[in-house]
Amino acid sequence: MKNQSEPTPQPPPKRGSKKNNEQQTTVLQVNGESFACKEKSSLPELLEQMELDPRLVAVEYNGEILHRQYWQTTEMKEGDRLEIVTIVGGG
Repeated sequence: MKNQSEPTPQPPPKRGSKKNNEQQTTVLQVNGESFACKEKSSLPELLEQMELDPRLVAVEYNGEILHRQYWQTTEMKEGDRLEIVTIVGGG
């Protein structure tokens, strides 16, 4: 028989989820090749990751030309297809 004055064992406290130092990534098709970018990157962030100057590119996003006014609000999602064309000056 159990003594009433003994404390009842309690389960260990629940811990919050550990923050993983690894950044989540999303895989896209960029100019026909796989490219991993940070999850939920905007188009300007993606261009920065690719070391491209946003002033010198045109972007087709999933088959449609994406106007610059939508770049900041367009988040990259798994499987998105982009064609990025760089403008080259000269003569």
